[in-house]
Amino acid sequence: MRLTHEQFRELASKHGLAVTHQRQVVYEAVIAVHGHHSPENIYAAVRRRVPSISLATVYNNLRLFIECGLLREVTPHASTLRVDGNLEPHHHLVCSRCKSVQDIEGEFIDFKRLSRQLPAGFDLSQPLVEVFGLCRRCRTKT
Repeated sequence: MRLTHEQFRELASKHGLAVTHQRQVVYEAVIAVHGHHSPENIYAAVRRRVPSISLATVYNNLRLFIECGLLREVTPHASTLRVDGNLEPHHHLVCSRCKSVQDIEGEFIDFKRLSRQLPAGFDLSQPLVEVFGLCRRCRTKT
């Protein structure tokens, strides 16, 4: 999916971000292909359009997009950053071996009930379930 300059300008303005060409290209690279992307994957895609961009610029923009809510961080406790452009409520299946991540739709937890169980002062901002196991490819290698 490619955003027009005006569409990106509106989106960035709504989230208090300055509009730059590099920022727009990085954002478009994430939302263009459904999935859970590493900064290195995004960097490879963005370099085709902006050869002078650095990996640090890609990382910085991804972090900024996560902070302002334009992207979602996948498995924030993992050793490598992964981002998700799908902001619709969904959960993840994570392969314990190859670390692939797949979306799964559905309500698995009663979040109202969960919020009543939280410690005082804890704000449930982004309910997300991650289910770990082995993907089909890794399971057949066993």
